[in-house]
Formats: sequence, structure tokens, C-alpha cells
Amino acid sequence: MSKTNFEFLDALGQIARDKGISVETLLDALANALVAAYKRRPDAAEEAVVTIDPDSGEIRVYGQELDEEGNVIREWDDTPDDFGRIAAQTAKQVILQRIREVERDLKYEEYAGREGDIVTGIVQQTDNRYTLLDLGKVEALLPQAEQVSYERYEHGARLKAYIVEVRKTTKGPQIVVSRSHPGLIKRLFELEVPEISSGAVEIKAAAREPGHRTKIAVWSNDPNVDPVGACVGARGSRVRMVTNELRGERVDVVPYSDDPVELIQSALAPARVREVRLDDETGTATVIVSDYQLSLAIGKEGQNARLAARLTGWRIDIKSETQLAEEESGYAGEEWAEGEWIQNEAGEMVWQPAEGGSAVSATEWAEGADGADEGVAVAEAVEEAVEEVIEEAVEEVIEEAIEEAVEEAIEEVVEEAVEAKVEEELEAATGAAATSENASPAEGAQA
Repeated sequence: MSKTNFEFLDALGQIARDKGISVETLLDALANALVAAYKRRPDAAEEAVVTIDPDSGEIRVYGQELDEEGNVIREWDDTPDDFGRIAAQTAKQVILQRIREVERDLKYEEYAGREGDIVTGIVQQTDNRYTLLDLGKVEALLPQAEQVSYERYEHGARLKAYIVEVRKTTKGPQIVVSRSHPGLIKRLFELEVPEISSGAVEIKAAAREPGHRTKIAVWSNDPNVDPVGACVGARGSRVRMVTNELRGERVDVVPYSDDPVELIQSALAPARVREVRLDDETGTATVIVSDYQLSLAIGKEGQNARLAARLTGWRIDIKSETQLAEEESGYAGEEWAEGEWIQNEAGEMVWQPAEGGSAVSATEWAEGADGADEGVAVAEAVEEAVEEVIEEAVEEVIEEAIEEAVEEAIEEVVEEAVEAKVEEELEAATGAAATSENASPAEGAQA
């Protein structure tokens, strides 16, 4: 082996080690490039093959003659005298090109099967269209549509993201990641909860409104493991780590059940459900809650109900006990006329609409209803209403009469007391004057 060939093979081996490429791959790429260089010569054979000895580094060109079926019928050594110079020039270009191609292929193969996995990257660039994350060997693209609306990504910050897609391009693999995908929640819990990684606990379903709230339903494959407790952790330590990574997004962990009723009741937590009625034909679940639990079950802007519906796969209709009672009584959704019952000049009770217009008697009210039965029902209702109005009016009249009588009695008592007092004072004054007149002559004589 010549010194030149030895240096060539040594350099080739060093490049292969540094770039993680096999020597055979580089030699094969170089041989193909040398064939193309040989065929550009004017006296080159139509078919040729280049061989490179991996031990000695010797390069030989063999011209070939083929039959109609492509079989080699004659082969001869057609190595040009100056082919070493051509080989050296071609080798540099081919090796660099092949290295770039192999590196792109290796990067693509590294991430090609990782859709649905989680990666950690460093924020490199951010604009209105996308954010670039440096994953080490490659960069990941975080599009605007996959970002959480209120999150701000500062340059140099570390960020976990969910791999949505890996594309193969001429410039290398393009990795698309997401911060809003529900799968991010599952992967974060796998990192924080060993029971999920081992398979003892399983996340059956997840529903998320990115940046606001998430619900997950968990199931335990081990009867000795509490799935909710395992995900929450001691004093909420595990779920707190997930919440911190999501920058404050609230996460609700509920137990999964094969029974739709139990699952819906758990999904609507923290609200307490009184009853669940399922309609399999329409896929609707009617949920009954206490009046004071209605707003909690629906959530802010309906968020709790929406997430529960996504988590369970049922369309959820939430009603309070009062609303249910009104619907079952037959008066739900009816509009009642505004006005009041008054007594007309003839002493008959009539309905006076609040918006004005002529008054309606009880008989006219009943006749205006559709159907005889409905008219009778309305008439009875009107009579009852009239009786109540009359009773209330009588009570008011009696109360007013009693008040007036009491006031008059009080006035009379006061007047009598005043008169008696005045008479006593007059009598006393008169008696004192008479005594004074009788005593005056005697006093004068004595003086």
C-alpha cells in the first residue's frame, strides 16, 4: 500500500467515525462518483465499474461490454493514467455531499417514529408565525396554531412540547411540535407518575381547553393502586409539577368507570350530581343537580360542562331541581301574561293587562282558551285566583277597619281624659278662689 493510499483510507476512516457513517457507505458513494467522472472522458467505455480496495485503497476502473440482456460478456482494465488526480478531486466533493445526506437521513430516522412523544427544546426564535425550538441536532417548529394563546416564549427558555409530525425535506427533517395538544398532558403525567409508565395506572380519556383547564379520567389495572391518588401525588406534588409546566393551567383528575352514569358524575366534579338520565338514541345525558350546584356544574362560560362532554363522549344537558319540577308540571317554557285582577264598577273581578287595553272577565278568559277541557281548566284557575284576590281584599278591608276603629277609640279615650283633666283643674281653681274671698274680711279686722 502506498503512503498516499494509506493517508486516504485513514482520513476516510476518521470522517466515518466523526460523522457516524460506515466506511463502506463512503466507499460506495465515492465509487459511483468516480464512474460518472470516468464517463466524461472522450475515450471512456459505455459501461464501466470502479472498484476501491478497502485494505489497500487501490482504485481501478474496468470497462464492460454487455449483451442485449445486460449480462457482462467482456471486461478489461481501463484505468486512466491520471485517474488518481481525478479521484482526489472527486472524493472531496462526494464525501462532503454524502456526509450531508447521511446526516439528514440519520436525523430523520431518529425522530421519524417519535410522533406522539415529548421533547425538550430551547427557544431560539419567535415571531407572529412560529417559534423555533433547538432540540440539539435539529430544530423543531412550533406553529402559531399549536401554541397556547396567552403563553409568551422568551429566548433561551427551556420548553417541553409534543411531537405532532415529522416531515422529510431536502434540507433535513422538519419536526412540528405542539403546546396545545391533549397528548402533551398524557406525556407529562407519564414523566411525573411512575405508575403510568409501568402500566399500573392508565389515562383512559382527556379533554383540554389549552391555557385554561384540563380533565383526565384515569383507571387502575392494579386493585391496590388508587389511580387518582397516584396522579395527584402527596399533597398534590405530582399534579402541581404538570400544572407548573403548563404555566398555571388547571388539571382535574377523575376516576374512570365503564358505567356512563358514574363517569358523567365524576366528570362534572367538583359539582355534586343528584341524578343522571341517559338517552341512548340521541346520546344525551340529562343531569339533575341541586339549585345551588347549577352554576358550579355548568362552570364559567359553560367550561365544566363542555369538558365533561368531551371526556365522556355524551351530550350533557344540566338542569336544576326547580327547572325539572317546572318541566314535569307542564308549565315550563310558558309565557304568562302580565297584569292583575281588579274589581270593576259592577263588582265583577276582571283581568286588567299591564300593557293596557280592555279588561277580560273570567268567562271571556275561559272561552278564549283552546278546547273545552283547557277552557274549564283555565276557568277553574281563574276562579281560584279570583277567590284568592277577594280573600286578600276582604282581609285588607278588615285590617283597615280595625285600624280605624282602634284609632277612633284611642282618640275618644284621649279626649275624655283631657276633658276630665280640664274639669279637675277648673274645680280646683274655683275652690281656691272661694276660700280666698272668705278669709279676707277677718284678716282685715284683725289688722
